[in-house]
Amino acid sequence: MSPYLAADNLSMFGTDPWWLVLIKAVFCFAFLMVTVLFSIVWERKVVAWMQLRIGPNRHGPWGMLQSLADGVKLMLKEDLVVKRADKVVYVLAPIVAAIPAFMAIAVIPFGPADGEVSILGHRTAMQLTDLPIAMLYILAVASVGIYGIVLAGWSSGSTYPLLGGLRSCAQMISYEIAMGASFASVFLYSGSMSTSTIVQQQHDRWYILLLPVSFILYVVTMIGETNRAPFDMPESEGDLVGGFNTEYSSIKFAMFMLAEYVNMVTVSAVSTTLFLGGWRAPWPISTFWAGANHGWWPLLWFVVKVQLLLFFFIWLRGTLPRVRYDQLMKLGWKVLIPVSVTWLMLVATVRTLRNQHYDFADIALYVGGGILALLLLSFVADLFREKSRTAERTAGEPPAAFDPMAGGFPVPPKPGQELPAVPRRRPRRDRELIVSGGPDTASDGSLDGKEASDG
Repeated sequence: MSPYLAADNLSMFGTDPWWLVLIKAVFCFAFLMVTVLFSIVWERKVVAWMQLRIGPNRHGPWGMLQSLADGVKLMLKEDLVVKRADKVVYVLAPIVAAIPAFMAIAVIPFGPADGEVSILGHRTAMQLTDLPIAMLYILAVASVGIYGIVLAGWSSGSTYPLLGGLRSCAQMISYEIAMGASFASVFLYSGSMSTSTIVQQQHDRWYILLLPVSFILYVVTMIGETNRAPFDMPESEGDLVGGFNTEYSSIKFAMFMLAEYVNMVTVSAVSTTLFLGGWRAPWPISTFWAGANHGWWPLLWFVVKVQLLLFFFIWLRGTLPRVRYDQLMKLGWKVLIPVSVTWLMLVATVRTLRNQHYDFADIALYVGGGILALLLLSFVADLFREKSRTAERTAGEPPAAFDPMAGGFPVPPKPGQELPAVPRRRPRRDRELIVSGGPDTASDGSLDGKEASDG
């Protein structure tokens, strides 16, 4: 086996008694719920501060109980069931969307896996469980949540929720491809898919420094994966009247909102684990404090990093406008996926050369040559594409006739198609310009006549 592959030491997992596993599971659930309650208030406070507003200030001290009041209000609202809905799927869809959001936190390490902490006299790892393929488990769980949104739109028996569900499905699937490619770069560099091992491999340098492109790709994809602004097209009120959850109310609607915020916490925890050193203390603290990464202190560093990423979500929502859906899909398919695949090939090449004991000069040479070759191929392809477009323009052929009502329903034109000219009826007579504030005496000559009579 290559010396650069990490050995997964999972001996600490699977040995805890049942009551300790139950305590850890309750802690994970409570951590997500408390973080969600805090994030809702924090988001409303931060966005209000950005927009020079007051924000919530009625429920609890400084409005800190606003999210709890919102939850109580949603539970007490009338629970409606649409008449034409598929009742079973309609009720199960919010559950299917919410449960996978909680499941991914099971493999996230909150601290070291060597049993440094003691719970009721029992040494244990600060993690519910770990797997040799823990990151594949996270990807699988995240993909299941898509079914809840799609089934919610389909089972509502309405057109606009169906469109919102399909939009969300296409968006989340598109961005999961680039997300998986960014994960693969971490797998290649760490030599493992275990979350605890990935954190251990970042003892000298965090992967945000070694794999900056993967971190940027994952940050963009996690925003699209959670349907957050500026990628919140599935819930855009302006063109979809609320999206896939239009026909939901009361506790079922609250479960969709809960799933969104839990997903925010989950992807922030995954980003912290993969790229920000996980539970490890930041660089200045770790240099002068030897005990920063021992005991219960790693839990503090992990929570701080997650909260900073949640602030990043809030900052984007208060800063960037919503993009169009075609821009969103173009970014996912034409930019993120090619860049992620190219970066993955580059990382794999560098790791292979290092495993073959090439020195850094050879690695830089091969990497530079590959980048130059890709740029050259891209330039040649763009050149031929521009030549073909120029030839089509000079041919002078009239564009094909496009009938938007050919299928019985109006559709927008595709690129290169033009709508027929709209017939305009000529006015029967020239209309007079009506102005406010009295007649325009300077143009109709009445003022000149008055001046002549005065003279």
